[in-house]
Amino acid sequence: MRRLPPLGSLRAFEAAARQGSFKRAAAELGVTPTAISHQVRQLEAGLGVSLFQRQTRQVVLSAEGRAFYPQLRQAFDMMADAVAATGRPARAVATLSATVAFTARLLVPRAAGFRRLNPGWDLRLHASDDPVDLSAGEADAAIRYGLGPYPGLDAHPVLADSFAPVCSPHLHLSGPEDLAASNLIHFEWGPAARLSVPTWRSWARAAGLAGRLDPEAGIVFSDENSAIQAAIAGQGVALLSLALVAAELASGALVQPFGPPLPGLRYDFVCRVGAEAGPAVAVLRRWLTADVIGQDLERSSVMG
Repeated sequence: MRRLPPLGSLRAFEAAARQGSFKRAAAELGVTPTAISHQVRQLEAGLGVSLFQRQTRQVVLSAEGRAFYPQLRQAFDMMADAVAATGRPARAVATLSATVAFTARLLVPRAAGFRRLNPGWDLRLHASDDPVDLSAGEADAAIRYGLGPYPGLDAHPVLADSFAPVCSPHLHLSGPEDLAASNLIHFEWGPAARLSVPTWRSWARAAGLAGRLDPEAGIVFSDENSAIQAAIAGQGVALLSLALVAAELASGALVQPFGPPLPGLRYDFVCRVGAEAGPAVAVLRRWLTADVIGQDLERSSVMG
């Protein structure tokens, strides 16, 4: 009978050693970094040795860890080969990360088109306003909102953004002077807030309403998608991305009663340098080109 440590602790150590990080190992295995740390300490206690040297911002394999890791990785590779040879072929999955609002407004309504264009592939959408670590394999590609550059990444422009007041047609706004009696809808910017992003204050200056409109009053939402829903529901006037509400403007669910529009930032399709020719990136790019943005990403490259 073989006497082995728990498989979970061996798996946690192997992932942490391979990734060089408890955080990246946790993302790979779908657990928390604390869980990885606990599993590794359990393994160390059972073996009676320290497998990592724990430093302030990183973990480094100890001499015992360096000796243990290659044999353990080989064992996991052999198990993976045995499973692949015995079971059904693994499904091909392409993962695209984007902001919550971009995912909800532009990607989700077109998700079914991905499999129509790419038979045999599954799509995984990762919605987060925090940039994912593409180098750690958290996603195959991402839609970043900003102006770049993105070191270590290839970037292809997707959409140039602009912002303007939009609202439900039932509010019957005729001119900027009507804003004084309307609720202004705001949302809290995520990582892009460190850049120059459109606000009601900057719009009031551009519209010549500085001092005649309180740009801070109104309703504040923690995310952009909620602000869009509030505008559709007639709760007030929102300064929104015209790219994200294009479908509602086309259907008449929202109207842009007046300007001026303000320039926003840019949505870029990004992937690791060297990964642009990979199959997962290729199928994501094909889908975005055909169904989401309708332009050739191959011809508009901005190197990060």
